[in-house]
Amino acid sequence: MTTLTTAPLAPLLDQLFDEADKATSPGLAALSEAERDRLFHSKAEYRNFYGLVKDLWLPVSRQTGELLYMLTRSSGARVIVEFGTSFGISTLYLAAALRDNGGGRLITTEFEPEKVAKARQHLQAAGLADLVEFRQGDALETLGDDLPGSIDLVLMDGAKSLYLEILQILEGRLRQGAIIIADDADACPEYLGQVRALGSGYMSTPFSEDVELSLRAA
Repeated sequence: MTTLTTAPLAPLLDQLFDEADKATSPGLAALSEAERDRLFHSKAEYRNFYGLVKDLWLPVSRQTGELLYMLTRSSGARVIVEFGTSFGISTLYLAAALRDNGGGRLITTEFEPEKVAKARQHLQAAGLADLVEFRQGDALETLGDDLPGSIDLVLMDGAKSLYLEILQILEGRLRQGAIIIADDADACPEYLGQVRALGSGYMSTPFSEDVELSLRAA
């Protein structure tokens, strides 16, 4: 038995995935497909896009959540950075793995204050809030300082257009062997070009249709 498969977390995840499936976004529905695509990939207007979809949960899948848990457990990770909290489903998987690893620190960042408040509630309900440090604001700023000296694992699941910039902010603190999981990484070709390039210091491979799994090799 693990934290992930027992109460209070297991039934809470069932509830949250159900709520996520039912969420709608009037703001997104009002946009044309072309405008959605433009905003989604914009480096200048990403906050506008995510403000429009603030009612959507945008969670990782159950399978990706289980992957996060397994990678954290198997690597013995104790220090994690998460880019993109949303309502905290992925945060719950990561924090559960930290608990089962014996403890640690998870820094997660999100710029929508309503999402931060809800995510805090969910982590509290799961009994995992003591492991998580929430940083509210733009990750380009919230992750700009006061980071641990060595990071074991990173989850990229915020604004896709910023993946490369966030990697560059964290890169000097990634320990050798650190794992980086990027959800929907195909939406940021620059990021994929970096982690897949020969001589970049990374080994990287697409793990599924929407996940890129990378290792800080040097």
